[in-house]
Amino acid sequence: MKPLKGIHHVTAITSSAEKNYEFFTYTLGMRLVKKTVNQDDIQTYHLFFADDAGSPGTDMTFFDFPGIPKGSHGTDEISKTSFRVPTDEALDYWVKRFDRLDVPHSGIKEQFGKKTLSFSDFDDQKYQLISDENNKGVSSGTPWQKGPIPLEYGITGLGPLFVRVAQFDYFKEMMEKMLHFKEIAQDGDFHLFEVGEGGNGAQVVVENNPSLPQARQGYGTVHHAAFRVEDKSVLEEWDQHLRGSGFQTSGFVDRFFFGSLYSRVAPQILFEFATDGPGFMGDEPYETLGEKLSLPPFLESKREQIENYVRPIDTVRSTKEFVKE
Repeated sequence: MKPLKGIHHVTAITSSAEKNYEFFTYTLGMRLVKKTVNQDDIQTYHLFFADDAGSPGTDMTFFDFPGIPKGSHGTDEISKTSFRVPTDEALDYWVKRFDRLDVPHSGIKEQFGKKTLSFSDFDDQKYQLISDENNKGVSSGTPWQKGPIPLEYGITGLGPLFVRVAQFDYFKEMMEKMLHFKEIAQDGDFHLFEVGEGGNGAQVVVENNPSLPQARQGYGTVHHAAFRVEDKSVLEEWDQHLRGSGFQTSGFVDRFFFGSLYSRVAPQILFEFATDGPGFMGDEPYETLGEKLSLPPFLESKREQIENYVRPIDTVRSTKEFVKE
């Protein structure tokens, strides 16, 4: 069975698809590569922000479930999402940008030999930027070419995923024996795990924290995180592996943009395993990615109904020229 290739995507919950679009587009300079709906809840937007071409391992996605309450951070949650930037110098740029745009942040710090910058959005969703300056391993993507961020400082993909757990010994065993990660470093209560080629794009930081109250999912929290596999045949091998080890799975789910498999590996922790392809270019041209409401073929017959459920959001960017500053 082929090992996991790294982080595929992270899916979180927002209180406002409109504010979320504004923050990721104009503040973070990530490209909206798909505006669609939650395939299991068609009244809910599903927005995909990624690198310039929507490459696997670069996308952060969001649901905006109508009427959902605010979540609370605690233990047993996917607690923070990382984004990769090319250099340490890029972090200096982002500190100045966040200060100018009133984005709450912690300042530049170092963990596991990498410089990082933690910040949060309007929902108190937790993120960090991480420098690739001394990084080796899984290659990153390409910054959004026409976005507002100078290309030498732009976000190129997803970095280490942070998970906070109350039962670390169990989670460590699951990560190593089930998912074939290796623990490669420790910094206090934080443990660094790596898979495949390794590096920022293939790492998970597990925080051992039994003292906090249990997290509660809602807007401002992560819904699930996905790991990369090559194709459907590898995904089916992982399905057999998980089931053979006593874990329940969703079985193969065709998400049109990629194939998926879901399994709840620990209390409140939902992991997805997703194929690298076919990707986001199949139904929209590169130049106008994310500008129209995109629906997979099996939902196309419900387009009129869906368009009545979800309010219009203007995501046209191909006609705009962003000043890089």
